[in-house]
Amino acid sequence: MHETAPHLLVTGGAGFIGAEVVAAALRAGWQVSVLDNFRSDVHASALTSPRLLARFGTEFTDRHVRVVHGDVADPGVLDRVLPGVDAVSHQAAKVGLGVDFSDSPDYVASNELATSVLLAAMARHSVKDLVLASSMVIYGEGAYRDEKGPIAADLRSRADLDAGRFDPMSPRTGTRLLPDLITEDGACDPRNVYAATKLGQEFLAASWARATGGRAVLLRYHNVYGPNMPQGTPYAGVASIFRSVLKAGNRPRVFEDGKQRRDFIHVSDVARANLAGLDWSQGQAAGTVRAFNVATGDVHTVGEMALALAETLGGGAPIVTGEYRLGDVRHITASAARIRTEMDWVPRIGFAEGMAEFARAPMRDAHASQEPAAGEVSRG
Repeated sequence: MHETAPHLLVTGGAGFIGAEVVAAALRAGWQVSVLDNFRSDVHASALTSPRLLARFGTEFTDRHVRVVHGDVADPGVLDRVLPGVDAVSHQAAKVGLGVDFSDSPDYVASNELATSVLLAAMARHSVKDLVLASSMVIYGEGAYRDEKGPIAADLRSRADLDAGRFDPMSPRTGTRLLPDLITEDGACDPRNVYAATKLGQEFLAASWARATGGRAVLLRYHNVYGPNMPQGTPYAGVASIFRSVLKAGNRPRVFEDGKQRRDFIHVSDVARANLAGLDWSQGQAAGTVRAFNVATGDVHTVGEMALALAETLGGGAPIVTGEYRLGDVRHITASAARIRTEMDWVPRIGFAEGMAEFARAPMRDAHASQEPAAGEVSRG
């Protein structure tokens, strides 16, 4: 038990999801430190520490909130930030596909190396609880079955995609594979460098927990959307892109046949999952490592998402182009049974409500970044 509020460090706490985790933690009674490098390709707006603090609201003026401008890969910064910290929510990462494979050293440095530096510092300072922001991308394609049962999907060929055959085919029956909900025990098959580094983060977290007696909660986020989502940056998701197109008076262009299945989850529910993970870990044995899909369990298509945004904004119907990107995942939807059962967590915002809100919610504009001076800004 703490005589004072427990102390949470949120890495990447100035980001789209990280800032929502900070706000949720404050509401739950945590003292919070934010560590963020305010990287310009992530924060493509004039984001400063005071502006970030303002997001958390005046109701938290009596609680200490510390924002540190620094890099997770810097041991000196971590040695300054971690004393007194009880748990870490590790959101900091380089996301997206990048330009080409020449970006791979930056992904590995930002995601795997930085995570290993963080975990080593947590070991030095005896911080025992970690919630890691992982991703659905570690699975590659989702779960499938044919007439004979579950089966892994092969990569789709250019010839099939050119012919408009977008669904993977069964190599043993020759029939179209039927998509299913993937569980946390499903095979991992990362298809790009970002996905490989997210899986690497999970392995590092597991190694840390087993070596130090820490507890690692691995949260595999599915398609996250919501207010303050970035736009006009490599970090913008398809929901953000469609909304920007509609706001400009154009019709969104949907690749393939628009029937790609996804699980769209509101950022506030993702933040709540982080807090649920922190609570859950307290009752677990030393060395516990557990992965959880952070998803609604409800299936929607990319075309449905584009149409929902268009209807809310009064824009034209989406254009289904038949175009494709070689290597794209066809279907990836998740079972949320584990997180619902073990953490007693359920999403609060459904697809229709969330998309209607998101269509008119504030976004992060793509302007030149204005980094704060290195150091700290505190309020409290």
